[in-house]
Amino acid sequence: MLYDGLEHSILKSIEYLNKISSDRTFKFGDDFFTASHMIRSFEYFLSFIQTKPSKKDLNHFIESNYLVYQSTGRDGREKILFTGYYEPFLQGSLNQNAEYKIPVLTIPDDLINIDLSPFSEKYKGEKIAGRLINRTVVPYYDRREISHTEVLEGKSRQLAWLKDPIDLFFLQIQGSGRIYLDNGDTINVHYHATNGQPYRSIGKLLIDTDKIPRSEMSMQKIREYLNDHPEEIEDVLNYNPSYVFFKIEEDSPLGCLNVKLTPGRSIALDRRIFPLPSLAFIETKKPLINADGQIHEWTDFSRFVSSQDTGGAIRGPGRADLFWGNGKYARIAAGHMQHTGKLYFLVLKQDVM
Repeated sequence: MLYDGLEHSILKSIEYLNKISSDRTFKFGDDFFTASHMIRSFEYFLSFIQTKPSKKDLNHFIESNYLVYQSTGRDGREKILFTGYYEPFLQGSLNQNAEYKIPVLTIPDDLINIDLSPFSEKYKGEKIAGRLINRTVVPYYDRREISHTEVLEGKSRQLAWLKDPIDLFFLQIQGSGRIYLDNGDTINVHYHATNGQPYRSIGKLLIDTDKIPRSEMSMQKIREYLNDHPEEIEDVLNYNPSYVFFKIEEDSPLGCLNVKLTPGRSIALDRRIFPLPSLAFIETKKPLINADGQIHEWTDFSRFVSSQDTGGAIRGPGRADLFWGNGKYARIAAGHMQHTGKLYFLVLKQDVM
């Protein structure tokens, strides 16, 4: 991609860093850097790439001025599993009717989010969600209870109504989307909170039950299977007890830092492990699409990115999710991308500038 979009993603990271305390620290390996240093790190890199340097000059610049940290994957291995996500476009309505009957819900009034960090050092960075019963916090309702009972009656409101529960499910996986309403208006819905239940992959379920071969697994294949087996939709979707609630935003899509994501330049990581936002470099594969919209080849590619998001399925040091944007290519790339690669972070050396 040369440098297309990179400046936008860097500026969005700086925008976030300027909103937080300048002395907040970010950890890379055994090293700590303040937010003010992270801003300098981004700005120094941006000023150099604006000169459109050659590969040789860029490598020399990084070697001379930046510390480079490589992420380990699972079990200390170097390989990271890269997947993709995108911004779906959906048809919807503000009114429930025979065609539109699947609600996109706001966060319920009785959902409690608790930061466990103040209770003990061993819970640092840990949060739970639940509800209060007789002065005791209990787990919040799971997907099946929310979707098929009236437990949220009067506690949550409907932002819009969709046609298909599969559409809602994948909207929740992607985290944000654009809904074209039947009255001609458009709304942008964005992740607000989850019910706190653990995320379980329905793709893994369909592989483990021999419904879809591992070699054929994709978002498109899951949708195809469910459409061909409507009697299984409820059980398959409810295998994942996690449920996402949404809010409306003027712009979209936004990452967990509440800054606009950049197609091909924003990645989602486990924020309990990785510092967000950070300047990063990835090496993995991307699909090449033919005129019929089919993937005819996966090719090696590498690019600079910014870590600006997280996700329910993005857990541990061995996972990264690349945001592809919207449109046909983004949908195909996000739906099929499951390739290993490498992940690096770049931070300006303390003695530079």
